[in-house]
Amino acid sequence: MVSAAEQLAANLNLGAFAKAQDLKNRIWFTLGALVIYRLGTFIPIPGVDAAAFAAAFKSQSSGILGMFNVFAGGAVERMAIFALNIMPYISASIIIQLMTSMSPKLEALKKEGESGRKQINQYTRYLTLVLAAFQAYGIAIGLEGSRSEAGSVVGDPGWFFRATTVITLVGGTMFLMWLGEQITQRGVGNGISLIIFAGIVAGLPSALVGLFEMARTGALSTFLLLALLALMLAVVAAIVFIERAQRRLLIQYPKRQVGNRMFQGDASHLPLKLNSAGVIPPIFASSLLLLPITAAQFSSAQGGGPEWLQNVVAALGNGQPLHIAIYVAMIIFFAFFYTAVVFNPKDTADNLRKHGGFLPGIRPGEKTAEYIDYVLTRITVVGALYLAAVCVMPEILTSYAAVPFYFGGTSLLIAVSVTMDTVSQIQSHLLAHQYEGLIKKAKLRGATSRGGRR
Repeated sequence: MVSAAEQLAANLNLGAFAKAQDLKNRIWFTLGALVIYRLGTFIPIPGVDAAAFAAAFKSQSSGILGMFNVFAGGAVERMAIFALNIMPYISASIIIQLMTSMSPKLEALKKEGESGRKQINQYTRYLTLVLAAFQAYGIAIGLEGSRSEAGSVVGDPGWFFRATTVITLVGGTMFLMWLGEQITQRGVGNGISLIIFAGIVAGLPSALVGLFEMARTGALSTFLLLALLALMLAVVAAIVFIERAQRRLLIQYPKRQVGNRMFQGDASHLPLKLNSAGVIPPIFASSLLLLPITAAQFSSAQGGGPEWLQNVVAALGNGQPLHIAIYVAMIIFFAFFYTAVVFNPKDTADNLRKHGGFLPGIRPGEKTAEYIDYVLTRITVVGALYLAAVCVMPEILTSYAAVPFYFGGTSLLIAVSVTMDTVSQIQSHLLAHQYEGLIKKAKLRGATSRGGRR
C-alpha cells in the first residue's frame, strides 16, 4: 500500500519547484558559499615559491598529498589558504564520536538532547583548532625543508614564516568549518560534505578533457575509452543501489487500551543499512596506509635510505599485491569497527522493549539484541566487500590497464553519497512546500463552506 507521502513525492514537478521561493533562496545561498570556497583554493599562502612547490609536489603527488589534493580541490597543489580544507574538522568529529561511545561522561552528554549536542559540537570545534594548528605547523616545517629543481620552496624560512603559515592555514580551516555550518543551516544539504564534494568535482572537467585528449592522440584506444565510461556509469549505479539497500526487520506493537478505547496493534520496520559505516572505512584505511608510505618515500628521497626501506616502499606502492591486500583488510576491519560504534543492538533492543515493540518470534531484551547483531554482522560483510571492491578497482585499472581513472574509490563514494543526500533534502523541502499548499487550500475551503452555511 503506497502512503500519501509517497504519492505526493511521486507527483513532484518543476511547477512546485518554481513556487518554492524558500528552497530557491537556499539553493542560491549554497551555490554562493561554494563559489567563495572555490575562490579561496586559488589564494596562495605568503612566502612560498609557487613554481618550486609545484615541482616538489609533483614528485610526491602519488602519496597522501595527492589524496588530500583531490579532496581539497587542488588547494594543496597550489598551497592555498584552504590547503588543509575541512579535514581537521572531519578528523575531530570522528575522534569525538569514538570517544562518545567509550566515555560515559560524553555518552551521558549526548543523551541530554539539544544542549548536550551543542556542547559536543563545541568540543569538536576546539579539537579542530588543535589538530589544524598541529598539521599547519608540520606543513610549515616541511615547506622549509623542501627543495626542487626550481630552488628552495620557502625564500625566507624562520619563525615568522612558520607563524604566518600556521595562522593562515588554521584560519582557512576554521572559516570553512563556519561556512559549512552556515550551508547546513541556511542552504541545502550537509555543508561539510558539500565542501568536500565541490573539491572533488572541481577536477572532473580537466580529467575528462585529458581522457578524451589521450583517445584523440591514440594513447588510449576508442574501445577502452568507451569501456571505461560504461564502467564508470555501472559503478555509479551500483553505488546508488547498494547505498539505498536496507534489510528491514519487522516490528510488531501489541494492542493498547487508552481510557475506554482499544487501539489496534501496529507494525513497522527497523531499517538496517547494507553499508552502515558509509565512507569512513576507506578514509581511515587510506590515511593509515599512505602516511607511512609517504614518510618512507621522503626518507628514501632525502638520504637514499636503507635497502630494506626502499623494498618496503616498492612493495607497498599503489597497485602492488601487498598494498591491495593490506588496503582491503583495513577497509573490512574499519567497516565492522565503525558499524559497531554507530549502531548498538543492545540500545535498540532496550528502546523497542520500552515502547512495547518486539520482533515476531524473538523474545524482547537480550535475545532481540543478539538477533539484531546477528543480522547486522552478516549484512556488514556484504557492505565491507562492496567498499573494498569499489576502492580497489581504480588502483587495478591504473596499475595494470594504464587507465587515468580520475574518480578514486573514496572520492567516488563521497561524490555519489553527497549527491543522493542533497537530492533527498531538496525533495523533502518540495514535499513540505506541497503539504503547506494543501493545508492552506483545506483551510480556505473550510472557511468558504462555513461562510456559505451562514
